[in-house]
Amino acid sequence: MDPSAFFTSSAVHIVAGKGGVGKTTLTAGLGLAAASLGLDVLLVEIEGRGGLPGLFGRNRLHYREETLAQGVRARSLSAEEALVEYLADHGFGPLARRMIDTGLVEVVSRGAPGMKDILLLGKIKQLERAGAADVILVDAPASGHAVTFLRSPRGLLDAVASGPINSQAREVLELLTDAARCQVLLVTTAEETPINELVETAFSLEDEIGLHLGPVLVNGVLPDRHLPADVRRAAKRAGVVLDVGVRRALETASAYVRRRVDAQQSQLSRLDELLPLTRLTVAQRPTAGLAHAHLPALADELLAAIRAA
Repeated sequence: MDPSAFFTSSAVHIVAGKGGVGKTTLTAGLGLAAASLGLDVLLVEIEGRGGLPGLFGRNRLHYREETLAQGVRARSLSAEEALVEYLADHGFGPLARRMIDTGLVEVVSRGAPGMKDILLLGKIKQLERAGAADVILVDAPASGHAVTFLRSPRGLLDAVASGPINSQAREVLELLTDAARCQVLLVTTAEETPINELVETAFSLEDEIGLHLGPVLVNGVLPDRHLPADVRRAAKRAGVVLDVGVRRALETASAYVRRRVDAQQSQLSRLDELLPLTRLTVAQRPTAGLAHAHLPALADELLAAIRAA
């Protein structure tokens, strides 16, 4: 698959997955990967919930966009600020300021079911319409909330028959269901529970909302190093003499890794059967957490995975 074609196949890429599978890290890696191809990238964080700024050495992101790396900009969206901006853009600037002073903005944005989500999605729609970047990558809420978040336009269309809320919900739904404008990239690890949740999320997004699903990103995959089952024989072939303690430790470690690799491969086969989508795998990294210095290597690996798909 051509990486440039992958990134430009949709204007908005919503990255979603169960908490703890590396969704935010892969969003950052995808952003750097797209920028390395000469594309202009905008990363979008939802309500400051993710660790996106920390991956770029920042404490936080703001509503107004800022540059994180060459070709990569970012902003953090909040429903309250999106509402104020919407009112100001439609000639209600003084009202917006008064709503801020009285705390009414928060009441309105969170008062009706789905209103907060439609404000956030409406801002993403506005960014897409304005051509804010070649590639807009949205670090979505964790998968349980992601379904509710992305389902909100349909819920509001059913609840509100006409008016600006109905129009906004309809326009957001048009964005979400147009594959040329938006696709969802689901992230998982090669484990039973995350894959179960990913499959359930995929069917909910596709069947209930009509979203287009892009490739599945599988994070933390162990490479198959073909570790020997018989450590003693392998050491003998290598001309190495092992004492009993070292040999037993190596046998234990080798057996453990082989079990982990076999278990992951079994789960990946199950994923392919349950959800026949293109799969992009990312290797497990020998570090407790990724920092900005690790992102270029991650971006390169993602580009290689896309090319090989």
